[in-house]
Amino acid sequence: MGTETSRTVLLINPNTNAKTTAMMTELAVAGLAPHGLEVIGLTAAAGPAMITDPAALAESRQHVRHAALDYLAGPGGGAVAAIIVAAIGDPGREQLSGELAVPVLGIGQGSIHAASRGGRRFGMATSTPMLAASLAKLVATHGQSEHFTGVRLTASEPLVLAADPEQQYRELADAVGKSTTLDGAEAVIIAGGPLSATALRLAQTTHAEIIQPVPSVCGLLLETLGRT
Repeated sequence: MGTETSRTVLLINPNTNAKTTAMMTELAVAGLAPHGLEVIGLTAAAGPAMITDPAALAESRQHVRHAALDYLAGPGGGAVAAIIVAAIGDPGREQLSGELAVPVLGIGQGSIHAASRGGRRFGMATSTPMLAASLAKLVATHGQSEHFTGVRLTASEPLVLAADPEQQYRELADAVGKSTTLDGAEAVIIAGGPLSATALRLAQTTHAEIIQPVPSVCGLLLETLGRT
């Protein structure tokens, strides 16, 4: 399914929101196109518009797998260089990685890799309180719990903030501030694919070291493919 000459990277959004897919695909194109890679964004065919709890995260694994395998087996499919799972919990990444002969990376994995570089302390800021335990588990999976300062949450619910970008920015900025000043984080992951636009804005407007999930996984992918 993959060849050394393939230039295509699939970015699979486990949420069913096509606008989120387009936003994350645009960020991935910015990071990968200069290195000769093409990005194709796929949106999960079923599931919630935003993953906000462990049950939805678990269910989305099958939707990610189906999206990848359907693309690869379909008339428009073919060889790919790699697959990106574009939800912070990396649903389905491990299973797909075991099934396919190409790198399968997740934005959670990429973020943790970037945030923990050099052994620095890092935290997360997010709007999904019910996923906090899942995020901590993901950090443990990658062996970085000793450097993890914890998850800081927005005051409002994720769907409320999704409808109000300015409020989302303000509340995530507050969560970032608490992560750095109260928890001692040296870097803060903005934990959520749908938060990508706000993560970019925070990186441009705050003094904190902001870890953006999509650019982070692009960096890890380039390392993995030897294109850095």
